[in-house]
This record gives sequence, C-alpha cells and structure tokens, in this order.
Amino acid sequence: MSNNSVDLHKELKTFFGFNKFKGLQEQVIKSIIEGNDTFVIMPTGGGKSLCYQLPALIKEGTAIVVSPLIALMKNQVDAIRGISSHRGIAHVLNSSLNKSEVNQVKSDIENGITKLLYVAPESLIKEEYIDFLKSQKISFVAIDEAHCISEWGHDFRPEYRNLRNIIEKIDNVPIIGLTATATEKVQEDILKTLGMSDAKTFKASFNRPNLFYDVRPKTKNINSDIIRFIRLHMNKSGIIYCLSRKKVEEIAQVLQVNGIKAVPYHAGLDAKTRAKHQDMFLMEDVDVVVATIAFGMGIDKPDVRFVIHHDIPKSLESYYQETGRAGRDGGEGYCLAYYSYKDIEKLEKFLSGKPIAEQEIGNALLQEVVGYAETSMSRRKYLLHYFGEEFDDVNGLGADMDDNVRNPKKKHEAEDDLKLLLEVVRETNQKYKSKEVVNTLIGKVNALLKSHKTDQQSFFGAGKKREGNYWMALIRQALVAGFIKKEIEQYGVVKITEKGINFINNPTSFMMTEDHVYTESDDAPIVASTKGGSASADETLVKLLKDLQKTVAKKNGVPPYAVFQETSLDDMALKYPITIDELKNIYGVGDGKARKFGKPFVELIAKYVEENDILRPDDFVVKSTGVNSGLKLYIIQNTDRKLPLQDIAKSKGLEFSELIEEMQRIVYSGTKINIDYCIDDLLDEDQQEEIFEYFMEAENDSIQRALDEFDGDYDEEELRLMRIKFISQVAN
Repeated sequence: MSNNSVDLHKELKTFFGFNKFKGLQEQVIKSIIEGNDTFVIMPTGGGKSLCYQLPALIKEGTAIVVSPLIALMKNQVDAIRGISSHRGIAHVLNSSLNKSEVNQVKSDIENGITKLLYVAPESLIKEEYIDFLKSQKISFVAIDEAHCISEWGHDFRPEYRNLRNIIEKIDNVPIIGLTATATEKVQEDILKTLGMSDAKTFKASFNRPNLFYDVRPKTKNINSDIIRFIRLHMNKSGIIYCLSRKKVEEIAQVLQVNGIKAVPYHAGLDAKTRAKHQDMFLMEDVDVVVATIAFGMGIDKPDVRFVIHHDIPKSLESYYQETGRAGRDGGEGYCLAYYSYKDIEKLEKFLSGKPIAEQEIGNALLQEVVGYAETSMSRRKYLLHYFGEEFDDVNGLGADMDDNVRNPKKKHEAEDDLKLLLEVVRETNQKYKSKEVVNTLIGKVNALLKSHKTDQQSFFGAGKKREGNYWMALIRQALVAGFIKKEIEQYGVVKITEKGINFINNPTSFMMTEDHVYTESDDAPIVASTKGGSASADETLVKLLKDLQKTVAKKNGVPPYAVFQETSLDDMALKYPITIDELKNIYGVGDGKARKFGKPFVELIAKYVEENDILRPDDFVVKSTGVNSGLKLYIIQNTDRKLPLQDIAKSKGLEFSELIEEMQRIVYSGTKINIDYCIDDLLDEDQQEEIFEYFMEAENDSIQRALDEFDGDYDEEELRLMRIKFISQVAN
C-alpha cells in the first residue's frame, strides 16, 4: 500500500501540482481506485471534487459525473482542461449541446481520450445516451451533490431518485456519492436509494474554525446595518443571500446607490447576464453579489470574506452550505444572518400549499433553523451537533468564533425542570414531538393529546409555571447535551437516551442558558458593531435626550412621543447627529420633523460629543433608491385628491395594512397627510374626539395599549388611522 500511496502523490503532483493531500482525500481516492462503492461527506472547500477527478484520470475508461448544475459542470470541465494538453479530456453532456458537439463528445469517449464526462440527471435518462454509454468502458459513476437524492435534503431533485436504475442499465460499476452537507437522516436515505449500504463511508469534520457566526434580530433598519457592515469590510468580497428575486434586485440597487460595487444574481436574469455578473465577482470588478440561493454552487472563489443572510434560509443544511462559501482559503470569514420569526411564518405559509409529507419535512427543517437562530449556546456546537458531530466548545478549534460565546447570555440552575421534562417524555411513552411535549407540560389540550388521554394524566400541566417557549428552549439544550434525541425513522419524535434515564435517577446540576427573546419592538433600530452582537445606544445621552423631548413637548403642547419616537432617540444616541442634515438620516426622522423640532436636539448632542471626546461614526448616511420617495409622493398627492385609500393601495399593489404602514412612516418623519375624508366615513365627531384626547394624554403611542384601553369599542384599523391623523396634526 505504501508503494501505492507514493504513486498517488506522484499522480497528484503531475496532474494538479499539489505536494500533499488534504484531510481524507487520500483514503477516499484509494477506496475508489480499489473499486469500492464509496460515500464521501466533506464540507464545502474540503477538496471534494479532487476525490473523483484524480482516480478518473488514473483509471482506465471514462468516469461519469452526475451533477445538478450546468454552471458547476462548466467550471470543473474548464479546470480539468487546464491541466491537460487535450481538450477532450473532460466533456459536458447536456441540453446545451448541438448535434455536432454531441458527436465530438461521443468520438472522444470511443477513442479513450475522455476521462471525465459530466452529465445532468435529465440527460442520463435519454435512451440514446444510455445505449451509447453501455458500449463504452466506464470506470465509475460519481454522484455529486448527492443530498439531492433525499427528500430530507435541502435541495431535493426528484430526477435524482432514479439514478440507481439508470446506472445499472449502463454497467455494474462502482458508485461514488459525494455531498457537502448531510444529517444522519439524509445519509441513510442516500445510501438506501443508491443501493450501496455497504459503501465505504468517509466523513470529514464539519468544523470550519475560521468562520465567525453571528445572528442579529432583523428590523426595518436592516439596509443601513448591512451598508455599515460592508463599509467596515471595504474592498472585500462578499455574498448577500435573499429568498426572493424582488428582494435581490432591491438590495443590489440600495448598495449601488450607496457607492458599493454590487450586482444581482437570480434565475430571472438571462443566462448571459448571470454569467457576466458571476465573472465580474470572480474577477473582482464588483465586491458584492446579492443573490438567491442559486448562486455559489461550485464557485471556487477562495477569498469571500463575508456571507450575509438577509433572510434566514429554509434549512440548516442550506445555511451551512451558503456560509461555507466564506473563507475557503482559511482566512477571515464572517457569517452574518438576520433573523425574525416573521420570516419563519412566511416560509411556513409558503409550505402550507404543498403536499402533507412535504409540509412535515419542511416544517421539521424550519424548526431546526429557529432553534439555531434563537439558541443562546455556542452556535458552532449547535450546528455541528445537527450534523452528528460533537464539538468541545471550550478547547475546540474556533470555539470563540461566534456571537453567543463572545457575548454570553445569563445562565440559571434548571436541574428540577430538566428532570420534569425527561419524566414527561418517558411517561408519555416517548411518542410525541417537541411541540406535544411542551403542550403536555403547560397543560394545553389538543386533539392528539386527547386521543392518547394525556390530558387526564397527573403530570399534565406540571410545568405550567413556565412559558411554552421556556420549555422549547430547554428541549433544544437537552438535545444538544445528549439527554434526549430525535428519532430518525419517525422524524422529530423525542426519545430519552441512556444519559437521560441516568439523569432522572441521579439528577445533577444543569445550567440552562437563558434564550435571547426576539421580540420585535416597534421596529427598533439595531446598528451593528464590529464585535458581533449589536452596538447599544449611549445610555447617558438617551437620558438627556428624553428630558429634552419632554421639555420640547411641553412647550409645544404635544405628547413627548409626538416630538420624536423613542426608537429615534436611541438611534441619535448611537449615531450622534450634530447637524439638521445628519438628523434627517436618523431612524423615523424626516425633513419636516428635523426642521420643526431638531435644533435643540442637535445642539445638545454637539455639546455632549465635545465634552465627552466622543468619536462619532463616519457621517453615516444611507441613501434610498428613490422607490419609497416616489411612493410617498404618490400617497400625498392622492390623499390630497381624496382618493379612497383602498384604491391607492390597490393601484400600488399594496395590502391595506402596508399602505397604513407607509402613511405612518410619512407622518412620523414629519410630513402632513390629510385623511379626514376617509376617517369621517368611519367615525363620528365624538368618537374622533375621544380617540384624539386619548392619544394626547397617553404616555406612548402603542396601538395595543389603545386597544386595551378602549376594550373593543374601536378596531385596530380605526385606531391606526386616527393615530396618523393625530401625529399629522399635532406633531407636523
């Protein structure tokens, strides 16, 4: 064998110019050369493709490589052609070829020139190709992105399911399955579907110690946060992922307007534009690509320095793959994700139209994402645990590279709660998923619990002194600590481990980390610091600004919140605006507000900055793309024309609630809108006066508080419209 390994090193040097193999590469290549079915799980950037490229070049015959993406095949074919004097050494066989190109491919295979043939699964189904390949010498079949086989994978492709039958038609050759992400469930599925349960399996560590993981609450201020972040990483390459094409276009535009070299990338662009944008990124003509998840598969750019998720992805596999595109050269890689439970609800809604089986899978995967985003433990440990790998979060490589570890959350003793949780799992015969376990603990009845008579048991409601989300957090931490596990066969059902049984019999201390609660305050601005986590406002300055807010309010005979909202004061204490122009860039402050109330505020801040030697953030301004200013103008003009609000919303493709939000934004930033004509249809004079007086006296402008106060006399819409009228009249 040692002789063989020397040869392998020689071949590696000859073909690729490398002196040594990376990680598990050498063992994998030996397995393939020996003719074994082989299964390789190797993270992005681990050198997966070399595992089949080198054996294909060494072995007699042609290796077939099945790959889901044309762009990915093209990249690899170009790379292989670059190491050989013969262009025909590697070919693509897919729908993009014409007749004469197909004939050229066939002739190169017949003449023993082609060592690697890249095909899409759809092409492999064609009878004419199957018949042709049957008669050729095939060395092996490699299936790249093998997770596409599994419905539990993050990128399921039905056409992958049938690959085994097609390969058998061609020849009885070894099969190599390769993937960059796979949970135990997906691994099991791949091996079963490819009929290679006795394959030699090689699994590399999923730990990427150079990546820093950071999750921040997503607020309306996300664009300025992203721009600020990119400016801190000026002239470095980065990718921003969004779930919709519309959002990709919008963000790319905002970045361009703010002087950042960015391009969009999504399936709605024609192939030529996509290729051009991808090349601009690779050639560093642009710094940032804003993309849907279609971007980045097989992109071998080693120095991507940050990956931002504007929207949280649908599964942790997707997240892992996408973040894995950062720092492939071992250098800095910052992975920043914005999280809001609203996004999860949108994805759940999107799933609700799918077949039941798909919904179940989709929801189970989403819950893992929620767990990751909301967890307060080491994100690296959580992520690696998901992929079936234990991580030492004290001494492990990269242990301090995440926001939760750098800014730890509080812990408390939860020994009794954990014991109760484990007992409930045991007493309900280990047949429930997390949600049912939590419902049992807090005593919330549903049909499933009723059918098993769980609601009649003595332990039903035994944990009602705690909230449901507390128990959910404890379940997540108990999973990672190994007291319980999720069943693979009945996906998501919680079972007790031996460690859990021991804990029930001999409980010991269990320090539970308190979860960060992601409540969405009324769109509070969050501005990033560079340390991970988020910067906090200058508390001393906030206090001074609040006193001034009260004084100015009294002088003008309006409630304090009508001068500036609290979120605006926080933002001032973060950005220190010292001119009226700078004040206009503060969250929720428009031109009108700045002119009407701004002078004493900027004077106070300027004095404070000077007295305390404060280093202000570089004059931070986010320019808008003008989309919103166009909408603002449209709304003002058409309310002046007394056009029904429903018609205004409809003509701009807005939901009515979205129109109300836009109008709120307009009046809160200091511009008047007159919607009396619409309110007069809804409420009589006395009712209007009653609500007006309420807002005048109220200590804040919360709609929920107003709803509670009026106890059903008015609905939310009426109160929101009256609040717009009120702010417009008294504050602007």
